[in-house]
Amino acid sequence: MPRSEVQDLTITEVGRLLRSRKLSSLEVTEAAWERIDAHNPAVNAFITLLREQSLLDAREADRRLASGERVGPLLGIPVSVKDLLDTRGVLTTAGTKAFATRVPTEDATVVRRLKDAGAILVGKANMAELAIGGPDHPYGPVANPWDLKRSSGGSSSGSAASTASGMNYASIGSDTGGSIRIPASFCGVVGLKPTYGRVSRRGGVPLSWSSDHFGPLTRSVRDAALVLQTIAGYDPADPTSSKEPVPNFARGLSRTLEGYVIGVPWDHYYDELTTEVRAAMDEAHRTLRKLGARLIDVKVSDPPRSGIMHVEMAAALGKELWPHLELLGAAARTRIIQGFALPAQAYVKAKQVRTLLVREMTAVFENVDALVTPATPIPAYDWRKDPSGLNVMGRNTRMFNMTGQPAMSLPCGFTTDRMPIGLQLAGKPFQEKTILNIGHAYETATEWRLRRPSILS
Repeated sequence: MPRSEVQDLTITEVGRLLRSRKLSSLEVTEAAWERIDAHNPAVNAFITLLREQSLLDAREADRRLASGERVGPLLGIPVSVKDLLDTRGVLTTAGTKAFATRVPTEDATVVRRLKDAGAILVGKANMAELAIGGPDHPYGPVANPWDLKRSSGGSSSGSAASTASGMNYASIGSDTGGSIRIPASFCGVVGLKPTYGRVSRRGGVPLSWSSDHFGPLTRSVRDAALVLQTIAGYDPADPTSSKEPVPNFARGLSRTLEGYVIGVPWDHYYDELTTEVRAAMDEAHRTLRKLGARLIDVKVSDPPRSGIMHVEMAAALGKELWPHLELLGAAARTRIIQGFALPAQAYVKAKQVRTLLVREMTAVFENVDALVTPATPIPAYDWRKDPSGLNVMGRNTRMFNMTGQPAMSLPCGFTTDRMPIGLQLAGKPFQEKTILNIGHAYETATEWRLRRPSILS
């Protein structure tokens, strides 16, 4: 197989070739570096690259493959992680110049689990400063590989762009209000925010301890299941980590949706969509019905913007960053200051509202297996010409951070100018397998994931 095609395979596909010895991990990793060398200068998906170590790790993976060792699905697979996940001996900036010399002495739990599984870490993905998701990218903006003039979303922008353009097969992002699902939607990949507590957050630079989630960005739903399988599970070093059993997420993924009931929350979640996003969602609804699902109308609140994130960010990082406010971009600086200024009663009130939202969502899910919405009301936009997109791109995602439910974005269409459109599925707590099943059935019935960004043509 030509090396130029290797990077367009899925983890499932390339893993099969690795295990049959038709490809080596070294060949796959070298192909990743060819893609990085060719396209990262324009996309700017990484803050730190790890060429030498990744090639050493690939050789070790080949040794393990050749030994006949029983291997998992990520052995020998090039991946990246968002640059707020600690990596032992490797710069971890969280996208801010205030951490420009920060080198952790331990790996984050997620990073350790990837390494233990034999994944090949090629780099630390670029991101919006401190994962806030605003316009500030101190290490340079991440271009969208479908149109270099447009936004790649935030804040896991480098994770989505690198995966979409084949610089790695998967990346780990973080999601506090949509920061996995928004860039997944804009860049035409799958982005899964697991249930709160499903994946350890130890070793991740915090933004909001009660809303932060880590999860995979991949080029297929099955790949998302394989990566989640690797990183999920209880971690005694994370007090919010759940002991809920971890199922085999990839086993038995269905091609039919017979028996599924999917709720459609028309109010708010389908308001003010662009014409092409609305048309893509209408077609997605028809496909879900053809696959056997029953779609019903449901009512879901529009969650108010709260100060929870601001307060928790100030509590977690304020002492460390306050002496260096001049090094922060406007969005990060403003959020920290607002966090310190917000009255305690406002924070408590916001937490009470969150409790009501969880109760409401629990009642909604008594009648449905999942919800379906547009991931973003708009496709990727030119942020230099129209910064107003920042105000709407997270409108449909933030609810599921408030409630802690699993939610996933996957491609469901394209605009006439070849920009991806994302569909969002949300499920019951710790029922990631349900939305993975629905997403896999939808994905296999369509061809959206087979398209490749314009920079690769």
